[in-house]
Amino acid sequence: MIKSYLMVAAGSALGGVARVALSSALIRRWGTSFPWGTLAVNLAGCFLIGVLVGVGDQRWRMGSELRLLLMAGFCGGFTTFSTFALEVSTLFKSGSPGYALIYMMASGALGVGLFGLGAWAARGGVP
Repeated sequence: MIKSYLMVAAGSALGGVARVALSSALIRRWGTSFPWGTLAVNLAGCFLIGVLVGVGDQRWRMGSELRLLLMAGFCGGFTTFSTFALEVSTLFKSGSPGYALIYMMASGALGVGLFGLGAWAARGGVP
């Protein structure tokens, strides 16, 4: 059980660092008027977990410890839906309901679509 927790902790640490790095780079590039960093992280995380599901289910059996490291740990530490909720609320409160709605729709629709694309790509483009 301790090894499982350590796998999640290690993956979470790496995912958190990757999240901050990507988000910070996009903030430097495009500023803070729209939460580009969080959107990109959430969409990339959805794609990555889709790939991991596709690879783990189709090409090789992913052991439980590797699944914990990559999916629960890295992807859990990388994606930021709690930050997403805060930013949607902030956009509404700051008088930008249009941006809030665009952000919610893009995150949901593109996230689910990229999950499917990742799983499809990991299977070699086979439905």
